[in-house]
Amino acid sequence: MAESPITIRAEIGASVWKIVAAPGATLAEDEPIVILESMKMEIPVVAPRAGVVLEILVTEGQQVEEGQAVATFSA
Repeated sequence: MAESPITIRAEIGASVWKIVAAPGATLAEDEPIVILESMKMEIPVVAPRAGVVLEILVTEGQQVEEGQAVATFSA
């Protein structure tokens, strides 16, 4: 039985500065998916473990709230 997709969430309210990984990208644990920017600081949103990015749910420049889904991931 396949695992359910993992929802990757923003840890803080911020602006999406850069989308690093595209859907279908295979990532190692702790590789960045999206980089957020808040008060001139870059905050990477990373893969929780090795797997594949299924979907990116935000766009560059978009404001996100703490806890908002930014991507789905399959380990």
